[in-house]
Amino acid sequence: MEIPEDKSAGTNGWLNRTVLGAGLTSALGDFCYETTTVILPGFLAVLGIPAALLGLIEGTADAIASFTKMAAGYFADKFGHRKMLVALGYTLTPVGQLLIAIALGWQLILLGRLVSWFGKGLRGPLRDAIIVQAVSPHTRGRAFGFHRAMDTLGAIAGPLLGVALLGWAQTLPWDDDAGPFRMVFWLTLVPGLLAVLAFLTLVRDPEHSPNPAMRLFTTIKSLPARFRQYLAAVGVFGMGDFSHSLLILAATHLLTPSMGVLQAAQVAGLLYVGRNIVQVGLSYPVGVLADRIGAAPVLVAGYALGAVTALLTAFAFWHGSDSLVLLCIVFAAAGLYVAVQEALEATVTAGMVPERMLGTGYGALGTVNGAAKFISSSMVGLIWTALAPQAAFAAAALLMAAGTFVLARTR
Repeated sequence: MEIPEDKSAGTNGWLNRTVLGAGLTSALGDFCYETTTVILPGFLAVLGIPAALLGLIEGTADAIASFTKMAAGYFADKFGHRKMLVALGYTLTPVGQLLIAIALGWQLILLGRLVSWFGKGLRGPLRDAIIVQAVSPHTRGRAFGFHRAMDTLGAIAGPLLGVALLGWAQTLPWDDDAGPFRMVFWLTLVPGLLAVLAFLTLVRDPEHSPNPAMRLFTTIKSLPARFRQYLAAVGVFGMGDFSHSLLILAATHLLTPSMGVLQAAQVAGLLYVGRNIVQVGLSYPVGVLADRIGAAPVLVAGYALGAVTALLTAFAFWHGSDSLVLLCIVFAAAGLYVAVQEALEATVTAGMVPERMLGTGYGALGTVNGAAKFISSSMVGLIWTALAPQAAFAAAALLMAAGTFVLARTR
């Protein structure tokens, strides 16, 4: 099938070569690093690394990604050259996977996660800016919904294959229980490298004029006031929006007494796959709904569901429940609210920020999100270890509810 060219935004419809290429690239990229996400909690459990360190690893990685997004967006608006920066970002993901594969303790795992998330921060806002300029304004919701759906397809296929490979690898002779996990980490390098190739060959960066006179702090100050208010709401919500690696760890802990750690890790991985299936199935419908009734009210509803997800997780720990039905509900709710969040936070941003500042606007959004998630993941991990998991997820639910309230009051 011949892929249509995208000579200008929207002239050949929203599903053009750039949107398709970006979607395929994201699918392969997520195939790479989401496979690691789904088995990493089990790997850490085998190595004897506590929940507090997982929260610190994930939170620090999110923080690195957030500040990278701000710098990447600014330099792209100032100098151009977005495509090569995005390709570099995708290249760093398999490099980080390699470091995790050879790790013997938490230090190298942290370094590997930092390298991967630095690449994620480098590519995210620039890729989104390319997509925005490749489509017309009234189709942004479905374009981002399609992209997030493709992104999540990789997040479904990768963990499914990872869990299957983990089960098969356990039948092989290993010196320790970490061997099967390492094997899966090595195999993730293949889709990671294919993602780089797909982006370089398929995606075309629309015309973008550099602005050498741009100054970072002056540009940030000139962002629209209502966008800064919106970022405040995103930040409050984000301070409770913990990494879902902790959700996988929660399921692993709840199921371990009845299943054992290895089987519990596999089932938790499958629950995460279910979360991703919900996300991929609803990302495009969410985008279409936002194009019809407005992105902001749909995003408010998604934020509210995020608070419910955290509250249900706290409820599971309060009752010591190993109910698969309850865990399925938790992971399904997580998939729906993430579908809304990932598709529409970028869409709302595009409606508030001038096109010449899109890179900086997406960088600011990414910075607020990442800094807030550093707080949330670290907070949940530390409260979990110091007090109890139910207290950690209850605190997350409270912050997410507060963010929903702030967003609802933002014009």
